[in-house]
Amino acid sequence: MLSLVVLGAWVLVPTLGTFIDQRQKIAALEASVQVSEAEIAALSAERDRWDDPAYITTQARERLYYVKPGEVVYLIDNDLDPSALPREQEPVSDTLEERPADWMPQLLRTLVSAGLSDTVAVTR
Repeated sequence: MLSLVVLGAWVLVPTLGTFIDQRQKIAALEASVQVSEAEIAALSAERDRWDDPAYITTQARERLYYVKPGEVVYLIDNDLDPSALPREQEPVSDTLEERPADWMPQLLRTLVSAGLSDTVAVTR
């Protein structure tokens, strides 16, 4: 009886493994089909939007800065947050102050602060 159980397990284990593997592949392919259907729906909606003349006009105005004759457009060049802008330099004093300082730590602090900065200063 034990030999029949072992023989049955020996026959069924590879078949069961193949079955589980195929079920996993089927589930992965069904998920892929659902993702593809969602992408197709999004692209169809995008195509339908481009069929609308008002949407085309809006995109031309926003992306290419097209204007109708007689319109005046103002472009704001500096749109940074005021807290991210560099601070004004304090007024220079008339007296000479001598501060003993080692230049190497200050150089390293400057390099580290420049490397870890979140904002970029644009100079023209």
